[in-house]
Amino acid sequence: MHPLPCFNYVFALVSWLPLTSLHAQDYVSPRTEYGHPDLRGVWNFSSQTPLERPDRLADQEFFTAAEIADILERREASTTASMEREATVAAQVLSTSNASSVGSVNNFWMDRTTLDENGRTSLIVHPRNGKLPELQGGIVVQLGDESGITEIPGTRPVRYTHGGIGRDGPEDRGLSERCIIFNSGPPLMSGPYNNLIQIFQNRDHVVILAEMGFDARIVPLQKSDLVDAAITMWSGDSRGYFEDDTLVVESRNFTDKIASLGLRQEAYGSAKDRLLIERFTPTAAGKLNYEFTIDDPATFKDRLTVLMPMTRIDSQLYEYACHAGNYAIGNILKGARADDAEVTDSGQQSSEQLPYNNANFTS
Repeated sequence: MHPLPCFNYVFALVSWLPLTSLHAQDYVSPRTEYGHPDLRGVWNFSSQTPLERPDRLADQEFFTAAEIADILERREASTTASMEREATVAAQVLSTSNASSVGSVNNFWMDRTTLDENGRTSLIVHPRNGKLPELQGGIVVQLGDESGITEIPGTRPVRYTHGGIGRDGPEDRGLSERCIIFNSGPPLMSGPYNNLIQIFQNRDHVVILAEMGFDARIVPLQKSDLVDAAITMWSGDSRGYFEDDTLVVESRNFTDKIASLGLRQEAYGSAKDRLLIERFTPTAAGKLNYEFTIDDPATFKDRLTVLMPMTRIDSQLYEYACHAGNYAIGNILKGARADDAEVTDSGQQSSEQLPYNNANFTS
C-alpha cells in the first residue's frame, strides 16, 4: 500500500471544486455503435466521504483546502497505524508461544484510498443539510451490530446487512451474512472492499454487474410494462433510458424483506413502496457521477438523493464467491444448537460456554 501523495491530491481537489459542474456540462461522451453514450467498462466507486454530514459542519457542503489536507494527513497516519497493528497480530499468530486471533479481513483487501474524491462533507446532496430525511410516523428503524457479536432483539425480516436478532434460523441473520444483499444494492453504496461494477451495453439492454455479490442486473432500454406488482424481487424490476448523456434506471417492485434504505447495521422502513432512480452521468473521460434517489413517501417525508463519483479502471472483474452463507451460517446455527443442548436444569446457560453472550460483549 502506497502513501497518499497529499500535496498533489489536495491541489487536484481544490482545482476540482469550483469547476466540476462546468466541466460535466461541457463534456460529451463517446457513443457506442448504437448511438448511446458509451459507459462500458469497469468502474470503481470507492468513497471515504460519510453518508451523512457531521453535525459540526452544519450547512457546509464542501471541505476547504486546509480541511482536505488535514483529512488526508490523518487518513495516511491511520493507514500506517493499522498496518503496524496488523504486523503485530501476524507476528503473534506465527509464534506458538504468543498465538492470537488472526482477526477479520486484513488490510490487503481494504479500499483505504479513493480514486476520485468529491470534496463533499456528505454523500447526501438532498436534503441540502446532508442528513437523512425525517421519517414518517410509525416507521421502524432496525439496529444491528455489524461485528455480529451482540444480538439485538428484534423481529423478522432482518433488513440490515450485518449482525442479527438471534440464531434460531438463517432468517435471524443480516442479509450479507446470508449472501443475499450487499453494499452493491441496488443502490450502490461504497463499502470496505469490492467497490467495482462492470457495465455492458447493446442496442436494447444495459447490464450492471456488481463485484460485491457478483449480481448482474439486466436493464431493458425499450419501453415495456413492469411485472405484476404482486411479483417482488430483491433487486427490484428495472427499466432504463437515456436522457442526453445520462443513463437513467428506474426500479420498482422491491420485496418488503429489504429496507427502503438498508445500511450495514441500520435499516429504515421497508422497500415495498420504494421507487429507486439511478443516474449514471459521464463528466469527463473515464469519470462519471453516480446519483441515486429514493422516493418513498411511505418511509421518508422527503426524497433522499446521494451522489458519488466513479472512475473507470483498466482491470477485470473477478467473481466474488460469498462463502458466509455456505459455511458460516451453518456453523453459527450449529453453535447455537450446541448451546441449547447445554442448558442447565435451571434453564440458564453458562456465560463461559456462550461466546456470543451479550453479557460478555458490548456493541
